Amino acid sequence: MNGEPRLRTERLLLRRWRESDREPFAVINADPQVMEHYPATLSRASSDALIERFEAGFREHGYGLWAVEIAGERPLAGCVGLLPVEIDVAFRPAVELGWRLARDCWGRGIAAEAASASVAFAFQRLRLERLVAYTAAINTRSRRLMERLGMTHSPAEDFLHPSIAQSHRLSPHVLYRLDAAGWKGADAQLARGR
Repeated sequence: MNGEPRLRTERLLLRRWRESDREPFAVINADPQVMEHYPATLSRASSDALIERFEAGFREHGYGLWAVEIAGERPLAGCVGLLPVEIDVAFRPAVELGWRLARDCWGRGIAAEAASASVAFAFQRLRLERLVAYTAAINTRSRRLMERLGMTHSPAEDFLHPSIAQSHRLSPHVLYRLDAAGWKGADAQLARGR
C-alpha cells in the first residue's frame, strides 16, 4: 500500500497505509472514547474497510486520510487528511478535512500539526479552493481544532446528519469552512499558537 504523497512536519510523518497499521488502527476504532462522537465503535472488518477507502482515495483523487506516525515514538497515532464528502448534504461537492487519533495522543498538538500540513497540501499542491470539516454539534474538542485552523462556522449551515436518526444526540452537526484565500493568515496564527 506504500507510495506517495507523504507529508513531513516537525514531529510527524503523514504516509500511506501499511499492512502493519491494520491492528493498531482497529484498536483506535474500537475505543469508546475515541468513537464517542460516532454512532458506534468499529469492528476489525469495518476498520480495515476504512483503510481500503482511504487508499482508494489516494489512487482515485491523489489524496486521502494519511496514517500519522510520530517520528521515533509511535508507528501509528491515527489518521488525518482529506476525503471527498460522500453523504447526501447541501454542501456537496466538497473535500473534507478529517482526523482521528488514539486517545493517548490527545492534547499534544498532534492533530493540529497534521491537519495544518493537510490544509497546506490541499491549497498548495492540490490547488483546492476550499475545505470543509463537520462534526456532531456536541463535539467541542474537534470544533476547537477547526477554529484553531482558521475555519469558520455559520449556524445557518448546521444540518442533521443523513446517516444518523434525527432523534439521536449525534444527529445535529455543524459545518466549518476554510477558503484558500483566507488560509495563509490562519496558518500563521496556528503556528504562533503551538
